[in-house]
Amino acid sequence: MKPIAWAISIVASAALAIASGDGWIAAHWLFVFKPLTTLLIIAFAWPRGADAPARRRWVRVGLLLSLAGDVALLWPVQGFLPGLVAFLLAHLAYIAAFTRGVRFGAWPVAFAAYALVAGAILALLWHGVPQPLRVPVLAYVACLAAMAAQAATAWRAAHADGAAAAHHARHAAVGAALFVVSDALLATDRFGPPLPLAALLILATYWAAQFLMAASMRRGEPMETT
Repeated sequence: MKPIAWAISIVASAALAIASGDGWIAAHWLFVFKPLTTLLIIAFAWPRGADAPARRRWVRVGLLLSLAGDVALLWPVQGFLPGLVAFLLAHLAYIAAFTRGVRFGAWPVAFAAYALVAGAILALLWHGVPQPLRVPVLAYVACLAAMAAQAATAWRAAHADGAAAAHHARHAAVGAALFVVSDALLATDRFGPPLPLAALLILATYWAAQFLMAASMRRGEPMETT
């Protein structure tokens, strides 16, 4: 399918998942359309990135771990910790993808900026985080911030490789930033005052982030030769 057809399919599935999550249609449809939306993004991503197989492998791993996290979080109480672990591992996979040819932490400004954002979010919500979850949540936030900072670092470095490389790296950097926004909204809804239209705000930014991660890989490129 062409990218526009993929985008329409993903948006339609996401809209039905959001409608279910916010109570506009029967709640059980969330169990269908939430994993389906991520599966569609995985299918969109799968043939892309042949020009950079190592990076493609890690993006694929990140997307598959995200799917596992999506399924776990369909059970918000029992599945929260497994979902948190799945997404933490997904962010580690994305970090591995964004360090292909770019040293981790090569742009300290990005890491400092995301550390400030993460610290502010934790400071606002820390009192609402249950004691048993504090260490996992802290580890997750640190990993998320590092992933977003490394994506920004890779974008900055990609400018030296030309406009096309910078264009695709920007997708990943914006996607990573949206991941931070989505998780900040999720944390606020869970550990702070409930958000109105929580599913719309959280899932729309989440799937936009994942779609941009997939779109950050080029399509139709030949495999690298050695």
